[in-house]
Amino acid sequence: MITISTGVAGQALPEICSNSLYFLEDITPKNSIEKLYSVCPGHVKSFKQQHTDQSVLEQVKGEEEEENTLEVRETKVKGKSGKFFSVKLPSPLAPGAKIRVSVEMVFTHVLQPYPTHITQSEKQFVVFEGNHYFYSPYFTKTQTTRVKLASRNVESYTKLGNPSRTEDMIEYGPFKDIPPYSQDTLKVHYENNSPFLTITSMTRVIEVSHWGNIAVEETVDLKHTGAVLKGPFSRYDYQRQPDSGISSVKSFKTILPAAAQDVYYRDEIGNISTSHLLVLDDSVEMEIRPRFPLFGGWKTHYIIGYNLPSYEYLYNLGDQYALKMRFVDHVFDEQVTDSLTVKIVLPEGAKNIHVDSPYEINRASDELHYTYLDTFGRPVIVAHKSNLVEQHIQDIVVHYTFNKILMLQEPLLVVGAFYILFFTVIVYVRLDFSITKDPAAEARMKVACITEQVLTLVNKRLGLYRHFDEAVNKYKQSRDISTLNSGKKSLEMEHKALTNEIASLQSKLKTEGSDLCDKVSEIQKLDGQVKELVLKSSVEAERLVAGKLKKDTYIENEKMHSNKRQDLVTKIDNILDAL
Repeated sequence: MITISTGVAGQALPEICSNSLYFLEDITPKNSIEKLYSVCPGHVKSFKQQHTDQSVLEQVKGEEEEENTLEVRETKVKGKSGKFFSVKLPSPLAPGAKIRVSVEMVFTHVLQPYPTHITQSEKQFVVFEGNHYFYSPYFTKTQTTRVKLASRNVESYTKLGNPSRTEDMIEYGPFKDIPPYSQDTLKVHYENNSPFLTITSMTRVIEVSHWGNIAVEETVDLKHTGAVLKGPFSRYDYQRQPDSGISSVKSFKTILPAAAQDVYYRDEIGNISTSHLLVLDDSVEMEIRPRFPLFGGWKTHYIIGYNLPSYEYLYNLGDQYALKMRFVDHVFDEQVTDSLTVKIVLPEGAKNIHVDSPYEINRASDELHYTYLDTFGRPVIVAHKSNLVEQHIQDIVVHYTFNKILMLQEPLLVVGAFYILFFTVIVYVRLDFSITKDPAAEARMKVACITEQVLTLVNKRLGLYRHFDEAVNKYKQSRDISTLNSGKKSLEMEHKALTNEIASLQSKLKTEGSDLCDKVSEIQKLDGQVKELVLKSSVEAERLVAGKLKKDTYIENEKMHSNKRQDLVTKIDNILDAL
């Protein structure tokens, strides 16, 4: 047999947190390492029927408190109602030995507003129903139950064992020699104007990018689950009287990770500006103020999002990656979440996905998410859980493998897209997609092509004169008549060939009926004059070298010929520009 001396304290908030302290003494002849503790069936009945009505979160600690959390697992006891848990002690409890164990249980939705409807000016009262005794499978030697209330204003409470009351505390007991599975209804009716906020539905999306960012977005549906507002709402009275709507919710504080940045707070209408952000050393505190105060039965919906640096939450060894983030994060103090959906979007190409959670979660089928530059979709882990409280704020670890070569996929897609775009434009501008031919357009294209050839040949012919001038200068220096004759012969041959080609093109222009034919004819005449001046200059150079012409006379004649030649070349250039 195990004898237990317990001290129980329960705080009457929107969620009930029960802290129990046990002194266990093993008076059986054998050592025992596993002990049972149970939850009263009055609390568990609704839990079995509807998961969102009531919940229990259990945590058992040994003597070293936080450093010595014991292993707890749910079990069953044949023929008994309630929820039973098996606790593994740190070491076998020898006969006659004692150990101190602390049990913490959290119940949700056990406080019921009474009356259920109140006006804006009335205060809120609630009823708590529990058990005077700690529901235990063992014989309890002595027990004291303390109920801590949210206010001093108590309407009524049960009087079992002549309880004592001091301000906001009611103490029952001590009770002696309590049989196993003892039950007796404990009922307290008192004032509680605490914010009865409940997260009825919440979707938390975590999108992981290997380019250095983790995007988090939470879609929250809130409801005030306290006494329903009866009658109209007066904004004037609400702002003028401090105690008007005392149980309503004006604002609440959300705690974000210290590395959170680019925070936004919005709803379907758009951005909500009634919020304040305070950056602290270890967190980012955000005061959220809904568009309107929340009274009993009222609801609100909002979306909050932020970015986190991936190096603080994503770890890797080669192609092995581990993402460590909170399954649910802090929304407000003493939060209660009826339904939570968590979606973790991993990079495209992630494989061998494995999830380690600190408590049981319901995994749904994985999904695919498509975003910019995705080809076969990003894997999405979907998990659900009901009835979460603040103690559920713990880390979840997602293991997966990812080939780093796949990080080049998106840049290569961008490069390929631009390549295809530019190639398409090049092909488009070079192809003729017209259905019928346009004779006028074809004629213009032919004329333009012929004109381009004429320009090339004329410039090339003018270049012959510059080469011949160089030959004349060499002759004047070397007095070698063969140099001059060779240059003159080359000029005559190449000039004749170029002139014939230009004449042929001139005939084609005439055939096409272009008026450019006359301009080409004028160029031919001007070129003949230029050639005549060039040859005159060479003749005078011969006379100068032979001593038949004075140098002063030669210089004067050469200057005159050069000016005339320059005028003719300028006229040719003007005609070419006009072409």
